[in-house]
Amino acid sequence: MADLVSILLFVTSLALLFLSAYGLLKSLTIISRFLKLSQFITGFLILGIGTSVPELFVGVTAALKGSSALSLGNVIGANIIDLTLVIGIPILLARGVKSSSPTIKRDSLYMLVLAALPIALMLLGNQLSRADGVILLVGFAFYLWRVIKQQSAFTKKIDNKVSRGRVAVNFIVFFASLFLLFKSSDFTIKYAVQIAEVFSLPQLFIGVFILSVGTTMPELITGASAAIKGYKDLAIGNIVGTVIANSTLILGIVAMINPIQAEMFLFSTSAAFMILVAFLFLVFVSSGDEFDWKEGLAMVLLYVFFLIVELNLRGFFL
Repeated sequence: MADLVSILLFVTSLALLFLSAYGLLKSLTIISRFLKLSQFITGFLILGIGTSVPELFVGVTAALKGSSALSLGNVIGANIIDLTLVIGIPILLARGVKSSSPTIKRDSLYMLVLAALPIALMLLGNQLSRADGVILLVGFAFYLWRVIKQQSAFTKKIDNKVSRGRVAVNFIVFFASLFLLFKSSDFTIKYAVQIAEVFSLPQLFIGVFILSVGTTMPELITGASAAIKGYKDLAIGNIVGTVIANSTLILGIVAMINPIQAEMFLFSTSAAFMILVAFLFLVFVSSGDEFDWKEGLAMVLLYVFFLIVELNLRGFFL
């Protein structure tokens, strides 16, 4: 009976995630029109960072409890899902996602480099120390400065004029949705962990799969909604912004609170796959102006392949 209650509460939490993410996107587009921001800038500065709040909450909580490795697994798993399912499913739903900004290609390269940075630091020192955390935060600050500085390069805007009264209401909706996103993600993780414990799943599985699936739901929902509604630069900017925020801002804060250590073999396999999908994302972005449905399907199948490989490694090595 307790198992059924946990499952029902988990499903309810996912429904709240959907509602909060939908409210976030709706208010975000109104605010973007008022501020005359480009879709990609909006996706990175607001949507990309905003939807990383669940990963940040998980990371800070894990660090304070002395389980920083759980945050590392969550970030790696979340980045893999972002670069496979979160981009692949919207592409399939929208039957292709076309990017109109050439700057996105360059920013995808920065994303690959910054996603690899914590992995390189981890391999060099067998941990992410507080000094490494400072390096990651500096990397995030540099990229944030760069994006703000080059805003004029992102030519595609979210059109339509918005009254001050309407934008004021949507600012309230935005922060309310962000708060609900924060709380519903907390509950999603809580009940996912309970379900994992009931079925005797290891902590690695919780970090890489259960937590990452729960914390990437906002990105998936908002990315799919953005692609279907025609905000395609927003969908791609969301992915780039989220991966960069996860890899630098979140891991930097967590490492500053409590240095991150992890079992190196299992870390290496997941990290290598994350770099692979980040590289493929860069290749797809650089190869043309559009992700077609075949590339979207390939990204989804890559996650299935990752799942199969990791489950087999868990069976043989744990």
